[in-house]
Amino acid sequence: MQFVVPQFIDIEDKVLGPISVRQFVTLLIGGALIFINYELVGRINNNLVAFAVGAVFIALLTLLFAFFRVNGRPFHYFFLNFISTMKDPRLRLWSKEVTIDELRRERQKPALAGLAPSKPALTASKLTELALVVDTGGAYHESEAGPGGPRITVERKTRL
Repeated sequence: MQFVVPQFIDIEDKVLGPISVRQFVTLLIGGALIFINYELVGRINNNLVAFAVGAVFIALLTLLFAFFRVNGRPFHYFFLNFISTMKDPRLRLWSKEVTIDELRRERQKPALAGLAPSKPALTASKLTELALVVDTGGAYHESEAGPGGPRITVERKTRL
């Protein structure tokens, strides 16, 4: 059984010629905002210059949101990502300035000299014993070593 794999899923469906549904709705909202601007500023206040400036601003924003693309994606995605980045930036820089009081406190702290290490350092004799244990496959045991140094007795274990 064959299945149809959808292709060109990033292309929006066209409604009116080359205009998609999203672009058409954006243009309708922009037109409505220009009409509201005309009613409030142009008719009520009789200020056609302020209406014209507002209408040009609204028209440019509407065209920007409807048709402009940033990196192949519609502008409103870019705008929303920009707002979220400004609200909560991912890059955090920490630049602490040290005050004079903090420097004085640091100088007054006693130096912690002569701290005992948590584990004793490995000596050459201990390293040679460990190397013998590894080399002999566990046949050498430290308890068999006498005061004259390690005695090596190798026991062969055969596996069947």
